[in-house]
Amino acid sequence: MALAQKSASSPEQTEAPAPSRSTGQSFTNRLINEKSPYLQQHAHNPVNWYPWGEEAFASARKENKPIFLSVGYSTCHWCHVMEHESFESTQVARILNDDFVCIKVDREERPDVDRVYMTFVQAMTGSGGWPMSVWLTPDLKPFFGGTYYPPEQLTAVSGQIAAAWRTNRDKLVASSQSITRQLQQFARASAAATNVTLEASSLDKAYEQIKATYDPTDGGFGGAPKFPRPVVLNFVLRYYARTGNRDALEMSLFTLRKMANGGIHDHIGGGFHRYSTDARWHVPHFEKMLYDQAQLVCSYLDAYQITHDRLYADVARDILAYVQRDMTGDRGQFNSAEDADSPLPKKPSARAEGAFYVWTQTEIIKTLGEESAEAFNYYFGVKKGGNVDHDPRGEFENK
Repeated sequence: MALAQKSASSPEQTEAPAPSRSTGQSFTNRLINEKSPYLQQHAHNPVNWYPWGEEAFASARKENKPIFLSVGYSTCHWCHVMEHESFESTQVARILNDDFVCIKVDREERPDVDRVYMTFVQAMTGSGGWPMSVWLTPDLKPFFGGTYYPPEQLTAVSGQIAAAWRTNRDKLVASSQSITRQLQQFARASAAATNVTLEASSLDKAYEQIKATYDPTDGGFGGAPKFPRPVVLNFVLRYYARTGNRDALEMSLFTLRKMANGGIHDHIGGGFHRYSTDARWHVPHFEKMLYDQAQLVCSYLDAYQITHDRLYADVARDILAYVQRDMTGDRGQFNSAEDADSPLPKKPSARAEGAFYVWTQTEIIKTLGEESAEAFNYYFGVKKGGNVDHDPRGEFENK
């Protein structure tokens, strides 16, 4: 890699609109003409965003500038954070606009674009996620990338890349070409692997690899942040059904019970949040994804069919009731996700992660009265300073 820091359709060409006067917005960029809710959210950033398409590519080629590609989606909490910290900053925007052609992509609108560059980011850093930040040559070949960057890191990385592009461009281009060849080889190998006959030994090997990541204390696979991983759960349950391996069954059932009893499960509104910020399933990242609900229903129903324990059936019903009530649109469609950020009770114009889901001591007392609130707090273990042990950004103080 040239740098070591870790961290297409062709729409009709249009001229960038002039800064808006009627809407009261100081800036308006090309995203104002897009249909995607996520792109619309960024339409008034001072960053001179282009949508993915030939207009942006032609501009990069003409100006001989690298491309800064930012990929996210409308309900992504850290996408909101990066927008507020960086993309709404005129200082950051000036750096990006001067040295790069900036492209914004909605991963739900262009999953093909997202997949290509996420493969690169995962190969480069060992992990991935959104917002995804990738720097490309004008011919769309990646040479550096990551996910969320705080503003000081984004400006530092962008400055290094811009300087390298001016002084050592050939090396960056050569690096991007090498990376592209490796990605193409990986894609060909993955395609060839689909023609391989699946044998029992392959299932055994997969199970052993999964078992090695199992958390026997709190259930689940891997550490914090801990995701439900319904695909893994469903595989392990089916592995038990195929082999009768009791360890596989116990791993699955223990994990499903821990999740059902934890904070990752919305015990009032139903459904499951996207992941737990800790290993105990206690403090969730409050976003809810449709694909998680759909897959976890299968996990809990499989567990019920095996055990006939009504706990698992009740959780499955709870998930489906939530999806029917809150994730079904007025035209019969299912909505893909529910945002982690929601309006603050006393300041509806402002939003914060989990604001809809958390309570303060004052709200509990106001709702229940002093005497009942004391009993409530004792029974549920509500602490005076809040129940979130790890809160580096101070978002859940006294909650």
